[in-house]
Amino acid sequence: MLSCSIRSLRRLKCCCNKRWSSLILAKGYCFSKPKVVPSFCNTDIKFSRFYVWEQQSSLRQWRRRSLYTVTDTYEAIELALDSVVKIFTVSSSPNYFLPWQNKSQRETMGSGFVIPGKKILTNAHVVADHTFVLVRKHGSPTKYRAEVQAVGHECDLAILVVESPEFWEGMNFLELGDIPFLQEAVAVVGYPQGGDNISVTKGVVSRVEPTQYVHGATQLMAIQIDAAINPGNSGGPAIMGNKVAGVAFQNLSGAENIGYIIPVPVIKHFIAGIEESGKYMGFCSMGLSCQPTENVQLRNHFKMQPHMTGVLVSKINPLSDAYGVLKKDDIILEFDGVPIANDGTVPFRNRERITFDHLVSMKKPNETALVKLLRNGGEHAFTITLQPLQPLVPVHQFDKLPSYYIFAGLVFVPLTQPYLHEYGEDWYNSSPRRLCELALRELPKRAGEQLVILSQVLMDDINAGYERLAELQVKNVNGIEIKNLKHLCQLVENCSRESLRIDLDDDRVVALNYESARIATSRILERHRIPSRMSIDLLSEQNSLLMDSAE
Repeated sequence: MLSCSIRSLRRLKCCCNKRWSSLILAKGYCFSKPKVVPSFCNTDIKFSRFYVWEQQSSLRQWRRRSLYTVTDTYEAIELALDSVVKIFTVSSSPNYFLPWQNKSQRETMGSGFVIPGKKILTNAHVVADHTFVLVRKHGSPTKYRAEVQAVGHECDLAILVVESPEFWEGMNFLELGDIPFLQEAVAVVGYPQGGDNISVTKGVVSRVEPTQYVHGATQLMAIQIDAAINPGNSGGPAIMGNKVAGVAFQNLSGAENIGYIIPVPVIKHFIAGIEESGKYMGFCSMGLSCQPTENVQLRNHFKMQPHMTGVLVSKINPLSDAYGVLKKDDIILEFDGVPIANDGTVPFRNRERITFDHLVSMKKPNETALVKLLRNGGEHAFTITLQPLQPLVPVHQFDKLPSYYIFAGLVFVPLTQPYLHEYGEDWYNSSPRRLCELALRELPKRAGEQLVILSQVLMDDINAGYERLAELQVKNVNGIEIKNLKHLCQLVENCSRESLRIDLDDDRVVALNYESARIATSRILERHRIPSRMSIDLLSEQNSLLMDSAE
């Protein structure tokens, strides 16, 4: 049987007409696998006709590939020269162990490109925690000041604006295209490390599916390509033809030439939200934790008919609209009329499948969805309003200062994942196990709720002996359950008792003479050179409460 390997071609050369074999090898053509192998020994005409067809077919494919490759590369370069910019960012991240101060500033570089409306689109992680941003266009030695207009950390996208009219002279915007199909070629343009000039790398689309976005710790649709995406490439466009197929944003560590780009539907959702409301709106969620129903016994237990498919509801976020509609052990059969398979996927394009979470995430805030489900053997349909939902423990807190409150040397902060990240890259194993479990598993019970912890004790005579209670969760203040850090601050500041009692996790108790503790607080702040006993957000809240009481 004929194969497409070079070894097979060499073997066939001695059996077939020398002119044809030489031509085939010289042009680099390959054989398909025909269902009927022609007889070489007796039927030269049949053999010749077979190769004429093979040569013509392969020639057409080769010409298409060659023409597309050359054209695509040149178009990508031409478009990039007047559209792609290099971004210089100076940033400073907060120190969550010492929330009243920042870490030392650092300088990073990335890429971006011009979109309609005289705006620059880039990655959120390129400008995260920024203090100063400059951009430079291709062929220009001048750097221009840029301002961050909007940031979506979940989708790792940001929009910059440049006020200087000089910057926009000769600049062209790029248009957004569609999701490329598998094996379609894309050209990634940007300013990766290793040089100062613009760079173009080519690759093909390998996969399209929801992927974990490293920066925002969320799962949204992404496109995997076999082109290298290195530091500095982030924010650059992936061009297909003369339009943008996505934005380069991350790679797969430990693997070679596996990169990811943010697809056009996610980009359009981000931009549309900003244009409609003037700010980033986020991506919707149903607030559900679902289990696949691939096991036959599980489907029989929940009275699913043979033609039914769906997923089992395990948990429901109390803050979601679904909390009052859906119930635990419901089987979700359809979302907006689209059947959900037993593995949680829905049809996507040509014979591809994607998790139904993608349908949810592409909904606009306050949009409704029709959900068909199976409950106790009966089918029901409900309308659910979708909203972006925030976890009880925030997974990121970019571009904002952390909250804190200090009383008698006791430092109280809300539990966040960035706080746990201060324990190092292996924070999951090195951070306190109880706090880690709370951060990853606990669901909010009410809006505005926070888990407040005693992060550390600034030693003084007033708090001696309490240093071992650090890293425990705060439960009550004077018998009142706290809702969040602001609530704790109000309870402590407005305490009218002689003694202040703070109940912690693991049934631990802190008791302080209130007046002595107030005096000690000023002494401790001065000793540790801390400018304020509370963060700016709490201080603003306290000042507004004082003004209201004065009126």
